[in-house]
Amino acid sequence: MAKASVVLSFHEILLHRSDIALLEGPFWLNDTIISFYFEYLEKVLFSDARELLFVSPEVTQCIKMVPSEEIKIFLEPLGIGSKKFMFFALNDNDSPDMAGGSHWSLLVYSRPESCFFHMDSSSGSNHSVAWDFASHLITYFSRGASINFVNKDCLQQSNGYDCGIHVICNTERLGDYARRHGKIGSCDLLVKINPSSKRRDLLQIIESLSSS
Repeated sequence: MAKASVVLSFHEILLHRSDIALLEGPFWLNDTIISFYFEYLEKVLFSDARELLFVSPEVTQCIKMVPSEEIKIFLEPLGIGSKKFMFFALNDNDSPDMAGGSHWSLLVYSRPESCFFHMDSSSGSNHSVAWDFASHLITYFSRGASINFVNKDCLQQSNGYDCGIHVICNTERLGDYARRHGKIGSCDLLVKINPSSKRRDLLQIIESLSSS
């Protein structure tokens, strides 16, 4: 892709004009936009919250596909041992070698609560994906332990393309709650989300970072 189409280089993320266009209209967000915002949460918004880990969709997809004994190859370089809350953006893509999918949801492992919490803005759509992924991860986090898994109530999307925005908003809200309370199970996720406003916020963040 032409270098001129790169709008922002932010740590490990390159945002192109085509990525930005997804925020400007009623479009499904791709892996790159969600990876950018997870990076922004880690490096900027929650830079003081070392107990939070935001795992990019690309790494999550790799973890999905590897044998249990290889999970550590992807998580240990991220400092997983010192993290209390791990955020995974999940999609329903089952291909090992390409990005894609049609629906995003959020899975969070809370070490203090010994529980996986799943937030799906199209309730039930990604349940099997999240359950399978959590079952896969539990072999790494707690060998031999039974899995505690909660489908946590959250606001439902009103269309077929804003699932990624809901993941971003839920991640930000839960991250703030975890930082302040040391848990996430009691966080209310039925608060109003304005997807159009959040898209504008993201565009402003990208513009600010690209001009700094």
